Amino acid sequence: MPDFQNPAAFLLLLLIPVLYLLRYAGFFSRMSFLITLSDWNGKYFPWEKKPRNFASMFSRICGCIGFVVTVIALADPVLYRQERVYTSRGTDVMFVIDVSPSMAAKDIGGISRLEAAKHAVTELVNDNIGATFGVVAMGEEASIVIPPTVDKKIFHERLAALSLGNLGDGTAIGTGLATAVFHMASSGAPKKCIVLVTDGENNAGAIHPETAAELAAKNNIIVYTLGVGTTGSVPIEYIDPVTGKSYTGFLNSTFDVNALRQIAQVGGGRFFEIQAISDFSLALSVIIKNQNVVQTYHSKTVNYDFYDKLILIAGIMFVLSWFVRRICLQEA
Repeated sequence: MPDFQNPAAFLLLLLIPVLYLLRYAGFFSRMSFLITLSDWNGKYFPWEKKPRNFASMFSRICGCIGFVVTVIALADPVLYRQERVYTSRGTDVMFVIDVSPSMAAKDIGGISRLEAAKHAVTELVNDNIGATFGVVAMGEEASIVIPPTVDKKIFHERLAALSLGNLGDGTAIGTGLATAVFHMASSGAPKKCIVLVTDGENNAGAIHPETAAELAAKNNIIVYTLGVGTTGSVPIEYIDPVTGKSYTGFLNSTFDVNALRQIAQVGGGRFFEIQAISDFSLALSVIIKNQNVVQTYHSKTVNYDFYDKLILIAGIMFVLSWFVRRICLQEA
């Protein structure tokens, strides 16, 4: 419930019944003259009673709403919210996400593998405030999308911007892991982990995946691997970012589960097989639970002011009332 810093402004609402009482008593009455306008053998001017009455009533309602909203704005409503401010560092989590064209296969809850990954990662980040999250995009090459950060807005924007095929058709798992290690090695976080999300086998890059996993282990970074997708023939829709050509058909899906399990073992983590959205959520919740650390924090009160928004709404109501009365009904 919002708190009002100037509740005395609500007394202005008494002007509404006072105005109607004065008008009922005869004040503010308009001067009118009865006159009949007609032509010989002509037609009388038609009077569209119902539409005009409806428009007139609508105009008055808009005016009343505008006045009430203005009074509420003058009462200065404020919503108070308690937020945590962490004074110690949490876990660093880096997602290495495969953006090769095969991630366009729609076998995870009817959406593409990449969209399913984005959805699961977004939910995880929203539910965990103290940790820092980053993203590495991986295809034939690898590129840092965003280093570990606590800025959720920036993270979600960069994550949503991930698109298929921009880094080539291959899958350079070793390069992707090494890129993540490079951006996490100097971090002072008490715990650090890499979450590899892929549906393919390592077929590009100069770094072997197990070598990159060993490098992560030497830097106290745990590696988890998520093998995404079902096997067999699966539907796929893909638009080539270079040519703009659309591809629709079926993909013969397969990947080496043992290789992904070995990478996780070398990196001190665990392998998860993902064939449904629920598998995604479960795997990420297990990972974040294993990597959770106790953090110190203090609470601060954040104020959310609604004055500007309410004034804007009131202005729209007044303009709408004026437009109906003066332009549509052409009243003076």
